[in-house]
Amino acid sequence: MSIQNKFLLDSARAVLIVIDVQEKLCAAMDQDALHQLVKNTGILLESAHELAVPVLFTEQYVKGLGPTLPELKNRAAAAPSFEKLTFSCCGNQSFVEHLKNCGRTQVIVAGMETHVCVLQTVIELLADGFHVHIVTDAVMSRSGDSKQTAIEAMVLAGAVPTSTEAVVFQLLKVAGTDSFRKLSKLVK
Repeated sequence: MSIQNKFLLDSARAVLIVIDVQEKLCAAMDQDALHQLVKNTGILLESAHELAVPVLFTEQYVKGLGPTLPELKNRAAAAPSFEKLTFSCCGNQSFVEHLKNCGRTQVIVAGMETHVCVLQTVIELLADGFHVHIVTDAVMSRSGDSKQTAIEAMVLAGAVPTSTEAVVFQLLKVAGTDSFRKLSKLVK
């Protein structure tokens, strides 16, 4: 494995997973932190659309927690959503099959809660051989301490910590293109 393959995202090898950003779960979150997560996840979704990066949504127990926030789902309306009861997304066999059928080896992860569903998913994806990039400004937990501890655990396990802006510019690779002009405005 080359260092570039692990640490630098490539739009032809990447897939974006948005984990459990659901209406009722969002109500339990700090609203300022939630606003930032929604903004950054929106930027990731817009970038994925512009650069043809596949998107997968997951939803934990929709009956109890509601669907993905419409303002996010509408940015990638054609992207599949996978309902789950397991905390790890990898507990849903349809999700795993769809992810593997994408043929992508790099997984960009956003969502909630960092110390539960995000952490367990990242660990299982790493164990399955994926290069996982955890977007630290696009994940959250009800507790900041829980979020930070989970990020540290994921990094120790081999995930690459990153930020929304870093993801955008890694996927773009070069300036001066129409995509650069469009997406660089989102992170200003």
